[in-house]
Amino acid sequence: MKEPYKFVEAILGERKFRWAVTGCAGFIGSHLIEALLSAGQDVVGIDSLTTGKERNLELVKAQVGINKFSRFSFNKFDIRETAKVEQSFEGVDFVLHQAALGSVPRSLKEPVLYHDNNVTGTASVFEAARVAGVKRIVFASSSSVYGDNTELPKVEERIGKALSPYALSKQMNELDADLYARAYGMSSVGLRYFNVFGPRQDPNGAYAAVIPRWISNLSRGECCEIYGDGTTSRDFSPVPNIVQANILSALSQDVGFKALNVGLGNSTSLNTLYDFIRKDVSTLLQSPNDILELKPKYLPERKGDIKHSCARISEITKLGYKEVISLIDGVAWTVKAGLNPVS
Repeated sequence: MKEPYKFVEAILGERKFRWAVTGCAGFIGSHLIEALLSAGQDVVGIDSLTTGKERNLELVKAQVGINKFSRFSFNKFDIRETAKVEQSFEGVDFVLHQAALGSVPRSLKEPVLYHDNNVTGTASVFEAARVAGVKRIVFASSSSVYGDNTELPKVEERIGKALSPYALSKQMNELDADLYARAYGMSSVGLRYFNVFGPRQDPNGAYAAVIPRWISNLSRGECCEIYGDGTTSRDFSPVPNIVQANILSALSQDVGFKALNVGLGNSTSLNTLYDFIRKDVSTLLQSPNDILELKPKYLPERKGDIKHSCARISEITKLGYKEVISLIDGVAWTVKAGLNPVS
C-alpha cells in the first residue's frame, strides 16, 4: 500500500497539533509518526534505541518524504529520565506513549527489568506530561491484562489475575493512569492492544512476534513453530487500525481515565493464520511447491500464554473507530513489505 495512512487526513482535517511519541523508533511508534507526518503534523519522538531501530526512522523518511519528515524531531534518551522527558513535552498537545519492553516469555525470565522499564518508565512519562501541561496521554496497554479471565469476548470492565510480569506491568500502568486522573485531573486513555502486526515488526530474536517470524522463516524455506496444537486463537489486528485508535483517542472529549480494547473483534487460529501467510509468501516468491508443502512444527504450549483471546470493540467504536485494513489484506501487505522492504 503506497498510502496506508491517507485516512488520518480525514480524521484531523485542517487541525494542526504537536504530538510526542515515545518508543518512536519501534514498530508501532514508527507507524504513528509516519501517519502523523503524512498528515502534516509536528511530531517529537523519544527513543533510547534499546529495542527501537534508527532503520525504522529512515524507512519513515523514505515513506513520507524529506519535507514532511522535517516536522519530526528525534530525542535519544530513556523515558526514565523524567527531566528530559518533561523538557521534550513542552508545547506538546498529545502524548502517544508506546515505549515499553514487550514479550510475555522474556518477562517471566527478567521480571525486575520489566518492572523498571514498563512501570517506572511509564510513571515518569505520566509525571512529565502532568508538569508540562499535556492535554491527554494515550498509552499502550495490552490484552494481557485480562490474565486468567477466560470470558470471551474480552470486556473492559472485567480483567483477571496477571499471568506474567509483562501483564502485571500493564495493569499497573492503568492503575497509575487512573490515579493521575483522580489526583491531578490528567486525562488519559489506555489502549489494550490485541496482537498487532504489520511492516517493520522485528522477526529476529527469541521473543519475536509470530507473524514476522513466520514470514522470515517461510521466505527462507525454513520450518515454522507453533506452540500448542494450532487451535489457539488471537484477535490479530493490522497496525493501521491501532494508529487510528490512538489518534481518535487523543482527540476524544472524554475526561479522566478510560481503558479501551483495540482489535478487529474476531479471532483467528494459529493454523489458519499460518495458511494465510504461507499462501502469500508462496505467491510472492513464485515457488508454490516449495512453500506450500512446508508444514509447521508443533511444540508444547508456553507458560503464561492464554488459549483464546478476542476483543469486544463496541466501546472504541463510539469514538469513530472502524476497520481500515482487514486481516487478510493486512497479512498480504506485511508479507510483501517483509520480502520487499523500502530501501
